[in-house]
Amino acid sequence: MVDNKNKSRAKKIFDIFSKEYPGVRPALEYTSAFELLISTILSAQCTDERVNIITIKLFKKYKKPQDYLKVSAKELEKDIFSTGFYRQKAKSIRNCCAQLIEFHNGKVPKDFDELTKLSGVGRKTASVVAGNAFGIPAIAVDTHVKRLSNLLGFIKSNDPEKIEYRLKELLSESYWINASHWLATHGRNICFARKPKCHDCVLADVCPSFNPQSK
Repeated sequence: MVDNKNKSRAKKIFDIFSKEYPGVRPALEYTSAFELLISTILSAQCTDERVNIITIKLFKKYKKPQDYLKVSAKELEKDIFSTGFYRQKAKSIRNCCAQLIEFHNGKVPKDFDELTKLSGVGRKTASVVAGNAFGIPAIAVDTHVKRLSNLLGFIKSNDPEKIEYRLKELLSESYWINASHWLATHGRNICFARKPKCHDCVLADVCPSFNPQSK
């Protein structure tokens, strides 16, 4: 159950984020919904920075779903090798592209449920694409969102789906898309997993996990 006090506190925190990180955007580089979809599949167990390096060449070679099916699986595996888990990712990407061609005329669907039916696409990837490519309110839960949601006292759980629904309960839809970016940005810049910079944190006065010894 979410009471007004919890909602008010969450709003205060994310309003602080909005001032601290104006113009926040996804860390992944893309120019279309299709590129974002591929990048997000590649980002599993891989840093966004590494994915961005790979996709500079990748998106010049593969411009549409059909392009990923014209090459052999081994060739695609070689092209995405450094993102890790390259065999499974290549399989997911090729299957996903085949599904886009067969069921969606080669286009990325806007419908959330249709997105989750694609190979290699879970709620996180679907949320990233829906929110950032199509402007549909969604919250993507990555490792930073998971960790900070617990540290900030929004929830006590490591279940991404529970965290997603909890944040949606706490925040109005206008915050949903950027909520993921704000938490991820703060996690990368200040709230490090091993040694958070609590004394440099704009949330020091409202964070239940504030550690006065952490600098």
